[in-house]
Amino acid sequence: MSDLTVNPWKRHGKDRLYVNLPDGTAVAWADRASKVITIKVQKYHSEAVALLRQHLGDSVPVRPPSSVGSEPVQRARPRPTEQRVTQRAERPLQVPQLTVADDLAQNRPGAVLIEAIAARGPSKAQRMWAKATRRSSEWDSWYAGLEGERRVGRELQCLSAYGWRTLHGVPKSNGGDIDHLLIGPGGVFAINTKHHAGAAVWVGDEMAKVNGGSPAPYAAASKAEAGYVQRILERYCGFDVPVEPALVFVGVASLRRAATQYAVRIYQEREVSALGPLSGQLAADQVEQVFAVARHRRVWLRP
Repeated sequence: MSDLTVNPWKRHGKDRLYVNLPDGTAVAWADRASKVITIKVQKYHSEAVALLRQHLGDSVPVRPPSSVGSEPVQRARPRPTEQRVTQRAERPLQVPQLTVADDLAQNRPGAVLIEAIAARGPSKAQRMWAKATRRSSEWDSWYAGLEGERRVGRELQCLSAYGWRTLHGVPKSNGGDIDHLLIGPGGVFAINTKHHAGAAVWVGDEMAKVNGGSPAPYAAASKAEAGYVQRILERYCGFDVPVEPALVFVGVASLRRAATQYAVRIYQEREVSALGPLSGQLAADQVEQVFAVARHRRVWLRP
């Protein structure tokens, strides 16, 4: 068995049961009213059907594969195993000549935060005084974010043995940056790092809550960021580039995912190693081509 779980879901007048992997990926679902099972990942067909029939009865029918994906509510991007890289008809843009100043491969994890703290942050004496007096400051969240990006960066570096390439602090034309880009045989992952030391985190379809607080649009922002990355990369590549969003939480005490959350990959920092064995999306030469585009700063700053 694959540690699949069955989770109830009620929303928009629907009453369903979702079958999820431990990381929250939905592999199948069943409508309680019609008692019809829809398989999303064929690899888990038999196990998912067996689990759902324990709840709904042995006579529950399975929707034919041809109709999978017609579901009007769930409209997430397919998982990498469901995508196929194809040649694009339009002519790709030419990548500008790379200079040392424009090479994002030189960035360390947390590069953008390091620059911001150096330019506008407290002096060394001020930091030492705040630490000695245990006073909080407006920069505490910046330092926490920097530590989080560094810790995730170390985990991502370990994936190079699987043929993955990593970039940090990728700028966006509308301001801000993408914490990490992971490029390899399993496609591209736009990774957003969140450091919440000792917190209990719940991630839903669009929003997340930290210690039961106000909703934060972590998942929605992560999906939008992945779409942005895909648009930029496909301008310069002669093939479709599969890009997935990922949220990586650092230092949390607990992490829970909604049963329906399968559009964004949700990990704790040590769990990103699960990305290492993924393959089948980009050939070795395509990985290098995507990396050559992604490492160029001016590519990302074009509107």
